[in-house]
Amino acid sequence: MRYSIQTSTRFSRVSLALAVAMVFMLALLPAYASRGLLQDMFFILTMLTLAQFWNLLAGYGGLLSIGQQAFVGVGGYAMFALVILHGWDPLAAVAVAGCAALLVSIPMGFFSFRLHGAYFAIGTWVLAEVLRLLVAQFKALGGGTGTSLPRAATRNLWGADWVKEVFDVKSAAARDILAYWLALALAAAAIAGIYYLLRSKQGLALSAVRDNAEVARSVGVNAHRLKWQIFLASAFGTGITGALIYLQKARISPDAAFSVTDWTAYIIFIVVIGGIGTIEGPILGVLVFYLLQSLLADYGSWYLLSLGVAGITVMLFAPRGLWGLISDRTGVQCFPIRRLLVQHSNKTGENSVRNHH
Repeated sequence: MRYSIQTSTRFSRVSLALAVAMVFMLALLPAYASRGLLQDMFFILTMLTLAQFWNLLAGYGGLLSIGQQAFVGVGGYAMFALVILHGWDPLAAVAVAGCAALLVSIPMGFFSFRLHGAYFAIGTWVLAEVLRLLVAQFKALGGGTGTSLPRAATRNLWGADWVKEVFDVKSAAARDILAYWLALALAAAAIAGIYYLLRSKQGLALSAVRDNAEVARSVGVNAHRLKWQIFLASAFGTGITGALIYLQKARISPDAAFSVTDWTAYIIFIVVIGGIGTIEGPILGVLVFYLLQSLLADYGSWYLLSLGVAGITVMLFAPRGLWGLISDRTGVQCFPIRRLLVQHSNKTGENSVRNHH
């Protein structure tokens, strides 16, 4: 008899093949989809990416942050600053914007990690508000009223001429196509990267820290360093996503870029209703959120009330979210991270699962 540790299942391998095929099909979407559909898909993909990074923090690292809008705002404003003040191409500025969010997250984490639980959550919110007030003082970027990207910058994006020629569209539509492709690539990279992390030894240590930090430390896990790593990684990814969002919008203001409702409250709703602590949860949650928004956004305050009712209902009847409910009843996992001890029989070649970790 011999044993091996496995994390993948037959269903997960099929899911991986389907996911790759879906990404390929979505990459071809601009060839036959309308501009409105591309903008809707851009919204879904960017919100999904933000949700995955918040889920990495809260669902796997146990860090309940209510200040993720800080990194969205810093990423967006860093991109605008590089374009307006230094003449960079917006696509190059998007990549560097993630580094700006990463740099801001270092002092932010320095103060936040001295707090715990609810105090940590409120602390990140307060620091995000401080950043909003500071950014509003920069008159070169529009101050409190905000500013727009120069038309020349949005018209002459890297690759825009090629997109206009291939798809026979105008400059604005070409920008939407480029932004959509970048959002698709970012969402795929975020999911793949987080999944790879969770399947590694670092991911196992991260889960141990989330469940019981003291016990994890007793077996040699450096909990403080691990939390710092995911905090910095989440800030970097959120900053790039924020820059991409405001590249597509082409206009930014402090109140919009640092909005706790748009970039944190909605993200928390997506993760919680879909299933916190799972990769599948935010994917399902963002689809539910988009559906509710499409159906109820015109009803004003009733829209927010309906989101609240939906969130409370799911938490009462499906504490692990919609995906947790589905997974519990069907046993299906598209992105399994649980480790299985599999026994291999030398005589018959048959395998059997002996234990779960």
